[in-house]
Amino acid sequence: MTHSQILRPLALALLAIGPGAAQAVSFTQGDVTMDINGTVNGFMVTREMQLTSRATGQTVKTTDSSLTNGLLPGWINFVATTTANGQDIKAHISFAPGISNQSTIVGLPSNNSNVQALGLNNPPNSPYSQVDTRNVYFQFGNKDWGNIKFGRDIGLFGQNIILSDMTLLGVGGTSWASIPFNTTFGMIGHGYMYTGFQPQITYTTPTKNGFSGAVGIFQPSKFAGNETKTPGVQAMAQYDWKGTTTGKVWGGLIQQNTSCSNTTFGGDSCAGVRTYSASGQELGAKVGYGNFEAVAYGFTARGLGLSTVGALFNGGGNPATGERVRSNGYFLQTTYKFGDTKVGVNYGRNSDKDGQLVNAGRQIRNQAVTVGVYHSLNKYVTLVGEINREKIDNVLDLNADAKNTTVSLGGIIFF
Repeated sequence: MTHSQILRPLALALLAIGPGAAQAVSFTQGDVTMDINGTVNGFMVTREMQLTSRATGQTVKTTDSSLTNGLLPGWINFVATTTANGQDIKAHISFAPGISNQSTIVGLPSNNSNVQALGLNNPPNSPYSQVDTRNVYFQFGNKDWGNIKFGRDIGLFGQNIILSDMTLLGVGGTSWASIPFNTTFGMIGHGYMYTGFQPQITYTTPTKNGFSGAVGIFQPSKFAGNETKTPGVQAMAQYDWKGTTTGKVWGGLIQQNTSCSNTTFGGDSCAGVRTYSASGQELGAKVGYGNFEAVAYGFTARGLGLSTVGALFNGGGNPATGERVRSNGYFLQTTYKFGDTKVGVNYGRNSDKDGQLVNAGRQIRNQAVTVGVYHSLNKYVTLVGEINREKIDNVLDLNADAKNTTVSLGGIIFF
C-alpha cells in the first residue's frame, strides 16, 4: 500500500464535510458532471462515568456500552459541477443518516425524555435513525475573483479545527455524547466549539501566494430576546505553505446580535435589557514534517454559548440581565504515521464562567485527552481504536465533578 493511501480516508472526510467533493462515482451529461461519494462507520463504545458530589463527596460509577456512529455520521454527497460564461458553478446536496436506534424496545418509537430534560427544542423522535441534510448550496466564481456561495454548508468559525481533529475518523469521548444523536462529539467542548452546518451567503477570495479568506452572513439565532434585526457574521483568513515543512495558520471571527421588542402581549419581555451580543475569536496552526504533524489552537468568546457543551448560541447568557458567559479553550494534537498506521494523541480544555453561571457561583471546566490508532486496511476502509479520558470540574446543574473513560473500537469506509 502506498503512503498516499493512508492519507485518503482523512482527505475524503474533509471533502465530505467541506466544500469539495470526492469522485467515487462520476458521470457527465452534456456539460454537467455529477459526482457521488459517501462514508459509513460504526463503533463499539464502552464508557465508564464517575460522578463525585461536591457537597457530600459521594461517588457513583456507571458503565454503559453502545453501538454508534463516530464523530462523522453516515454521509452521501451529490455534487454537480459545470462551467458557463467564464464561471465555475457547483451545486451540492447531501444526506447524513445515523445508525443509532434510540428506542430501548426494538421496533417502537424512541423515548426522548433524556433529550427534553436538557431543554432542547424539538428533540428528534425517530424510531430508528435520524437523517440530517447538511449540505444544500450552490456557488459560482473563478480563480480571478473568488466565489460566492448561497445555501447551507459548514460554518467558517471553528471549521479548520474540527477538520484537523484526528477523532473525526473515530469517536473521541465526552459525556454529552451519551445522548444518542447521529454522532458523538469527538473533542467538541474540549478545546473548541462546533461550527455546525448553517444557512449562509459567503464570499471566498482566490488564493494568492498562499493567502485566502472568506466572509459571510449567517442565519441569525434568537439565543436571547425575540428579535434578530441583523444576520450573524463570520470571517476566516488563512495562509498555507508547502515544501519540506508544510502547514497553515488561520484566524477566525464570529459575531451575532439579538434584541428585544418593547412589549409582548404578556407584558415586557426584556426586563430592561434591549440588546445582546455574542462574539468569538480563534487562532490556529498546523505544521507537518515527513510523517509528523502537530496542531495548536485557541479561542475566546463572550456570550457565544456554553463552550463546555460545545454548541454555538446554547446557554450563552442571561437575556434578562444582559450577563454573558465568558469562554475560552485550547487544543493540542500530535500524530505520526508508521506505514499504513497513524497514531496520535490530543488534549483540549474549555472553561465557562459568568453569565448564567453567576447565580450558581461556579466555573465549569472540561478537559480531555484522546489516544488513537488509525489503520488503513485498504484504500477504502480504516480501522480505528481510541481511548478518551475526560475530566469535568463542576458538572452543569449537578454540583459534582466527573471523570469519564471511553474506549471505542470500529471502522469507517469512504467511497
